Amino acid sequence: MEIVYKIMETILPFGFLEYTFMKNAFLAILLVSPIFAILGTMIVNNKMAFFSDALGHSALTGIAIGMLLGITNMNISMILFAIVFALLLNLVKNKTSYGADTIISVFSSIAIALGLAILAQSGNFNKYSSYLVGDILSISRAEIIYLAIAFVLVFIFWSKLFNKLNAVSINPMLAKSKGINVKLIDNIFAITIAIMVMISIRWVGILLINSMMILPAASSRNITKNMRSYHAFSIIFALFSGIVGLIISYYTNIPTGPMIVILSGIIYFITFGARKLVNK
Repeated sequence: MEIVYKIMETILPFGFLEYTFMKNAFLAILLVSPIFAILGTMIVNNKMAFFSDALGHSALTGIAIGMLLGITNMNISMILFAIVFALLLNLVKNKTSYGADTIISVFSSIAIALGLAILAQSGNFNKYSSYLVGDILSISRAEIIYLAIAFVLVFIFWSKLFNKLNAVSINPMLAKSKGINVKLIDNIFAITIAIMVMISIRWVGILLINSMMILPAASSRNITKNMRSYHAFSIIFALFSGIVGLIISYYTNIPTGPMIVILSGIIYFITFGARKLVNK
């Protein structure tokens, strides 16, 4: 890590990088922004924005259940619960004729209410209330290493399964006729989102994580015509919002997460206004 820090100090002309916590936050943004941007493109394509939001809300329930079971590592309890939550949500969604948004809203509402009830009853809500807004400045070196591993795994996963994911997104029945196991691919994607949301929730925050996954991809979709540029612009927008948001928050004392989302929102409305010009 020391080598990485020295390279950053040499290449990047930012005075705030003299502080270790800012170096850690900067590295975290460089790692998590592309992951969110890539996953966000397929979430937007599949109209699953409520899904990632519901997963974020389920974090409180994962924490609460972990506390009841005596699990000291909250990340483990959150990830395990999120995987079960995602698979159960997919199962119910595929078994009912109701719209996916209705099923996801039901699960999301129950998850956050259950988590709040358990934590409030045990008197531990204040202890975990920081998870609502997150704090990327608190990320440690060890957690950055976990993020780096996740970064590599997500891109390997994407390179191997993107074509199948895209086929399922466009036409599930056609994908099935081509021999693609639609349910398996759908569940793998859901689990991937669940793990990434839970890994990042403490730094990004339950209230903001969905925005950080959706806005760069939605902005990119406004102005792109093919999948390659869709991914590229999503990553560019995510990195720009993350890096500039971190810099602005440092000099203005605005929390980093909200600042990043504000910039992402501005980019979305700019691209929304420009989409007619681009699509002519």
